[in-house]
Amino acid sequence: MTKPLAVHPPIYRNRAGALFGLLGLQIFCALLLLIEALVELSGREYLLESFGHHYLEFIVVLALVLGIALTAREIRKVLARQKSMEKTLEAASGAFYQLIEDHFDAWSLTPSERDVALLAIKGLSIAEIAEARHTKEGTIKAQCNATYRKAGVTGRTQLLSLFIDELLGEGLDRQRDGDRASAPEISEATGASGFDAKKAALE
Repeated sequence: MTKPLAVHPPIYRNRAGALFGLLGLQIFCALLLLIEALVELSGREYLLESFGHHYLEFIVVLALVLGIALTAREIRKVLARQKSMEKTLEAASGAFYQLIEDHFDAWSLTPSERDVALLAIKGLSIAEIAEARHTKEGTIKAQCNATYRKAGVTGRTQLLSLFIDELLGEGLDRQRDGDRASAPEISEATGASGFDAKKAALE
């Protein structure tokens, strides 16, 4: 099976171009400063004077100011993207927790079974759950088995997979509903035009 080609949106290509441009600008400034230092060490300052020492310094300062401006802009973009990702993760976490609570209600889990199931979903082992709840491992195993039986699964992996599949399925359903919402408008417009055409032909 061939892997799909990675598609990079224009925004990421533009950002990569800006970062490479910033890197090139910094390399350019470093080379100018290095050349100036080597010329001064060699005792040939007259070469700088003939080239225009003040012009060279002006170019370096201008390039550095431009580099600082570009760096500040990229930092703002990174911080804004990080904040957006945190909000998205927070919303996804809230939706996942609500989905878990709805299923726990549907399965009529006891408070103890809820706690044990939630800890199991988080990845804790039987021994870790028993230590956290200050109870015996046999009790935790019994509560886990009761939860799996009510949920209609055979173990922790299937329990977690059930929640993930349903959470992803809801996202796909919302996308399909959005696509269907625009479809009736097109079909109604097509139907209306077709009806008008038939009416005109009969007349």
